[in-house]
Amino acid sequence: MGPGTQPAPPPFARMAADPLRWRLLRELSRSDRRVRELVALADQPQSLVSYHLAQLRASGLVRARRSSFDGRDTYYHLDLARCAQSLAAAGAALHPGLRLDLASPPVPAGGGPSRGTVLFLCTGNSARSQAAEALARGRPGGRAQASSAGSHPRPLHPNTLRVMAERGIDLAGQRPKHLSVFARRRFDYVITLCDRVREVCPRFPGHPGYRHWSIPDPAATGGSDQDTYPAFEQMAADLETRIGFWLAALSAETAHTSVQEV
Repeated sequence: MGPGTQPAPPPFARMAADPLRWRLLRELSRSDRRVRELVALADQPQSLVSYHLAQLRASGLVRARRSSFDGRDTYYHLDLARCAQSLAAAGAALHPGLRLDLASPPVPAGGGPSRGTVLFLCTGNSARSQAAEALARGRPGGRAQASSAGSHPRPLHPNTLRVMAERGIDLAGQRPKHLSVFARRRFDYVITLCDRVREVCPRFPGHPGYRHWSIPDPAATGGSDQDTYPAFEQMAADLETRIGFWLAALSAETAHTSVQEV
């Protein structure tokens, strides 16, 4: 680099500087989305949205996976851990004193009343939603009142019990439940964890905040329990990251509301 030459802005700064890319990042921070949903939310042509999504994917900030409901469709999701690392790197590039250690999802402050009720849904209530419920309940400082159910309940998968036990969570007493059990319950949030159940998710009373996290069924890879265990470990790791950031956002919203009320 020659005299007077300025370093290029960090990748996160370049990606976030564009207003449409920033809008897409904001929308994907709330829920996994398909292209047509992002087109409607951004009110921009599909070709333009697809172009910027390709830029975000190339940067590693956004990932994509085929829908398990319709293999011709694709869900996009924000890689929150990668965003946190990129944002920390951008701060350090601006000034060493802005260097942040964001190696893991933030942990909300403990104490106080529950911050919200949430229902996690998947098809079988045998893996993803059960794991999400357990992680939300057990997250330090989370204090979420979590429940889970499925559209076609099946017995808990042995690998679900195992992957949670390795995280110090005992699911031995848990049983699968049909989503109709909660049909009259009010929740602050309803989070669907598979693409199939999103298509049949009923409307719950009280207008909860709906979120979608497109997470593959770990049992769908086939083979023995030993063969599929890595997929269950990946599922649990993905849920830990998402739930950690979601609870941190919930904590921030609660604190902001409390300040306004004062």
